[in-house]
Amino acid sequence: MEASFRPVSFLFLAFLFLPNFFFFFFCTGLSELRCIDTERQALLNFKQHLIDSSNQLSSWTAHGDCCQWEGVVCHNVTAHVQQLHLRTFYPEGDFVTDEQYEAYKRSMFGSKLNPSLLDLKHLNYFDLSFNNFSASPIPSFLGSMKSLTSLNLSNAGFVRLIPHQLGNLSNLLYLNLQSSRIFNGLYVNNLEWLSVLPLLQHLDMSYVNLNKASDWIQLTNTLPSLLDLRLHYCQLRPFIPPTPTINSSSLLTLDLSKNYFENTSIPSWIFGLRNLVSLDLSYNYFQGPIPVDLQNMTSLGHLDLSNNYFNSSIPNWLYSLSRLEFLNLGYNNLQGTISSAIRNLTSAIRKLPRSLGNLCNLREIILSSNKWSQEISEILEKILYLSNSQIHVQLSFYNNSISGPLPVSLGNLSSLTYLDFSINQFNGTLPQNIGHLKNLVRLDFWNNSISGPLPVSFGNLQSLTYLDLSSNQFNGTLPQSLGQLSKLETFYIYSNMLKGVVLRNLFAFGNQLTLKARPKFPQWLCSQRRMLSLDISYTQISDMAPPSFWNLSSQFQYLNLSHNLINGEIPNSPVILSASTIDLSSNHFKGLLPCISSNVYVLDLSNNSFSRSISHFFCFRVNEPKNIGHLNLEKNLLSGIIPDCLMNWNNLVVLNLGNNNFSGNIPASIGSLTNLNSLHLYNNTFSGKLPSSLKNCKELVIIDVAENRFAGNIPSWIGHRCTSLVVLSLRSNYFHGHIPKELCALTSLQILDLSHNKLFGNIPRCVKNFRAMATNNISNDLNSYHYIPGYGSYLSLESALLVIKGSIREYSTILQLVKSIDFSKNNLSGEIPKEVTSLQELQSLNLSWNLLIGSIPKNIGTMRSMESIDFSLNQLSGQIPSSMSNLTFLNHLNLSNNKLTGKIPLSTQLQSLNPSSFVGNKLCGPPLTVNCTTNGVKPNNENIRSKATGGLEVDWFYVSMALGFVVGFWSVCGTLLLNKQWRIMYFQFLDHMGYKLMGVVSL
Repeated sequence: MEASFRPVSFLFLAFLFLPNFFFFFFCTGLSELRCIDTERQALLNFKQHLIDSSNQLSSWTAHGDCCQWEGVVCHNVTAHVQQLHLRTFYPEGDFVTDEQYEAYKRSMFGSKLNPSLLDLKHLNYFDLSFNNFSASPIPSFLGSMKSLTSLNLSNAGFVRLIPHQLGNLSNLLYLNLQSSRIFNGLYVNNLEWLSVLPLLQHLDMSYVNLNKASDWIQLTNTLPSLLDLRLHYCQLRPFIPPTPTINSSSLLTLDLSKNYFENTSIPSWIFGLRNLVSLDLSYNYFQGPIPVDLQNMTSLGHLDLSNNYFNSSIPNWLYSLSRLEFLNLGYNNLQGTISSAIRNLTSAIRKLPRSLGNLCNLREIILSSNKWSQEISEILEKILYLSNSQIHVQLSFYNNSISGPLPVSLGNLSSLTYLDFSINQFNGTLPQNIGHLKNLVRLDFWNNSISGPLPVSFGNLQSLTYLDLSSNQFNGTLPQSLGQLSKLETFYIYSNMLKGVVLRNLFAFGNQLTLKARPKFPQWLCSQRRMLSLDISYTQISDMAPPSFWNLSSQFQYLNLSHNLINGEIPNSPVILSASTIDLSSNHFKGLLPCISSNVYVLDLSNNSFSRSISHFFCFRVNEPKNIGHLNLEKNLLSGIIPDCLMNWNNLVVLNLGNNNFSGNIPASIGSLTNLNSLHLYNNTFSGKLPSSLKNCKELVIIDVAENRFAGNIPSWIGHRCTSLVVLSLRSNYFHGHIPKELCALTSLQILDLSHNKLFGNIPRCVKNFRAMATNNISNDLNSYHYIPGYGSYLSLESALLVIKGSIREYSTILQLVKSIDFSKNNLSGEIPKEVTSLQELQSLNLSWNLLIGSIPKNIGTMRSMESIDFSLNQLSGQIPSSMSNLTFLNHLNLSNNKLTGKIPLSTQLQSLNPSSFVGNKLCGPPLTVNCTTNGVKPNNENIRSKATGGLEVDWFYVSMALGFVVGFWSVCGTLLLNKQWRIMYFQFLDHMGYKLMGVVSL
C-alpha cells in the first residue's frame, strides 16, 4: 500500500517544483535578454522623425538595449516591446509659472510618426498624450497595430479627420482621442468605425467635432462593453431622438457636458442607463423642471446639472439618491426656498435613524447662482443633520439672494470642509463659535454686508488654507489670533472699513473728542510662511510695512496692498519683489523703486511718492529677460532720463510712465517692445522727436505723449505701422507742419488729440476714413482682461486725459466708449471739410483757436451722437446751419468769436445753451438778447416769409434780372424793326462776316 503511493508522491513533487524551476531558469536568464534587433531599429527610425528639443530620448542609442530605454517597457520573458510611454507631463499645481510652461513646451515631442512602428508586432500600450503634432493628422497606419489594447493620443495636437482605420484595432480596451483644440482640431464624418470595437471599455472624444456624426447615440448599443463615455464639447447636433432603444446596461460614466442642446429637455433614453455612477449634463441649456425620471438612477454618485435653464425648485425625490457624493445644481434658474429641498435630504435621516447610510455619502452640494431667497438659519437648520454623519461636506451657495444674519448654529456644522456664501445678502456679525469648524479648508464670505469685528476664534481654524472676507463692512482690527493659521495660503479682506484702537476723552479747545484711529499694519502677517496670495487693499491701513514683511515677499505669488495709507521705503537689499502680480498703488511709499525679479508679470506702483532716477530699476540684471507685461509707474516723483536698457523688457504690454518728472529723449531701445499695446508718457518733460524705432511696436493701441516737449513733424509712419491705434494723443507739444494724410489709415481710431501744437495747413478730407468714429462699434482693446497664469484674468484699466466740453477730464472706465477729435490751438487754415460730417458716431469735435474760414458744413446735423462742439476763435462766416437743431445730444457748443451771421436756429438744445457760446458774431435770436429786427443785423431769411406777398418770399435779385433782360432785348430788336435803313445795314454786315468766314475755312 505504501509502495503504491511512491510514484504518485513523486509526480506530485515534480508538478510542485517544476514551475519554480522554470521560473528560476527564465528569471536567471532575464539579465541576458536583450531587445529584438528589428524592434530596436524600428524605435530608432521612429525617434529619427521625432522632434525632441529637450533630448528626453537620449538613452535611445544605436547599440543600446531598447528594453532599458526611457519610456520603453518589454515583456519580461520574450523581450518584445509591449509598451511605449511617451506622454509629456503638464506642470502640477494650480499656479504654473511661465518658466514651468516654457519648459513643458520644450519637452514636447513633435513632427510626425514613422510607420516603422508597425514592426512592433507585440505593442499593446501606446501613450503619446500632451505632445505637439499639430502639423499632421493621426496616421492611418495606426489601424494596423492590431495588438494594441490601449491607445492614448489625447491633447497631442493632431488635427483633421480621424482615420476610420482605427476601427481595425479590435483588441482595444482604452481609446482616448481628446482633441487639444476646440476649433480646427480633430473631426469625424461618422462613427461607424467604432461599431467593430466590441471590447472597448473607455472612450474619450472630448473636443472632437462630432457635428456630422448623427449616429453618436447608437454608440451605447454598438459597444456592449463600454463603461466610460466622454463627449465633452463635441458640438453634437441639438436634435436628439427622444426614445432610442438602449440595449447596453454596462455604462457607468457619461459626460455630455458643454454641447449646448438649446431649447430642449434631457432626452429620455438617458434615464434607461440605470447603472450610471457619474452623469454630467452641464452647460447644455436644458430647460424646464428637473426630470422626475432621474430618481430611478439610484446608482448615481456624481450628478452635475449646472449651467442649464432648469426653472423648478429642487424636487422632493432627491433624498432617494442614496449613493450621491457630488451634486451640482448651480447656475440655473431654480427658484423658491431651499428649506423644502434640504428638508427632503434630512428627513430620511430624521425618520429613518437606522439607515443614516442613505445620505452619509453626500460630500459636496453646489447650489450656486440660482434664485434662492430666504434666511440662512432655515437652511442651516436642515443641513445640520448632515454634519452628524461625520463625513466631510462641501457647501456652495455662491451668488444667490440668501439673506439674514449668520446663525450661531453655523458653528455646529463640524463636518464642513468647504463653505462658500459669497455674493449674497448676509448681514449681522460673524458668530463667535465659527472657530468650531476645525475641518474647514476654504471659507468665503466675499461680497455681503457682514459687519462687526472678526471673532478671535478664527485662530482655531487650523486647517484653513483659503479665507476671503472681502467687500463687507467689518470695522474692527484684525485679531492677532489669525497668526495661528499656519496653513493659510490665501487671505483676502479688501474693501472693508477696518479701524484701529478708538481714542476717547481727548480734549481740544475745551471740546471732548472721540477719534477713530486708522488700523495698523497686521504684524501677524510677517509670520505667515505659507502665504501665497494676500489682498488687504481698501482697508484704510495707515502705517509702515515692517521690514520683516518684505523678507517674505519672495514667497508671494499675488500681493495687493493698494489704496491704503501705507508709508515708508521698500528695501532693495536683500529684498527683490518676485510675486507674479504686485499692486502697491495709491499709498505713500517713497524712496527708490524696488527691484523686481523676472517672475513678475504685473507691477503697479502708481500714485505714490517714489522719487529719483529709475536707471537701477530698468537696468537691474540687464542680461536677464523680464517676464513683466504690465508696468504702471504713473503719478510719482520719478525723474531723470529713461535708460537705454529696454532690450530685455520685450514682454511689456502696458507701459505707463505718465505724470512724473522724466526728461530727455526716448531711448531707441523702446523699439524692442514689440508686444506693447499701451504707451503712456504724458505730463513729463520729454523732448526731441518720437524715436523712429517706435514703428516696430506694431501692436500699439494707445499712444499718449501729451504735455511734453516733443518737436518735429508728426511721423507719417504712425499711420502705416500702428494700424491698430484706438487712442492717439499728442496734445501740448511742439509738433509742427501739416497733419499727415497717412493718419487717415488708422481706421480703428476713436480718440485723436493733436491740440496745442504748431500745426498748419488744411484739415485732411480723408478724415472720413476713421471708420470707428462713423460706426457704433466699441473697441475691445481698451480696458481688456489679460490672462495671468494661476490667477485667471487681470483688468488692464486704461485712462486718458481729454479736453471735452471745455474742461480737462480723466476717462478710465468708459474710455472705450469715447469718440473724439481735438485739433484746437494750432494754426490750421482752410475750410472745415464736409467729409467730417460722415463721422456720425463722433461725440466731441474741437477745432477752436485756429484760422479756419468758410461756413459750418450744412449737414452737420447728421452727426446725431455729437455732445460737444467747439469752433470758437476762428474766422468762420455765413449762417448757423438749420440742421444743427437736430443734434439732440448736444450739451456743449461754442461758436464764439467768428464771423457768423443770421438767426440762431430754433431747437430745445440750442436755446438752452449759455449765450456766451454765440458772442463775438453777428447773430440774433434766443438765447441772445439781440432781436433779429435790430438795425445792423442781417437776419436769417431761411425761415422768414414776406407778409406783403401773402406768405411768399420776394427775391428782388431775380426780379431785377428779368427786367434787365426785357429792356435790353427790346432796345435792340425794337430799333431794327422800326428803322428800315438800320435793318438793311445789319443784314449786310452779317453777309459780309459770313463770306470772310467761308474764305478762312477754304484756306
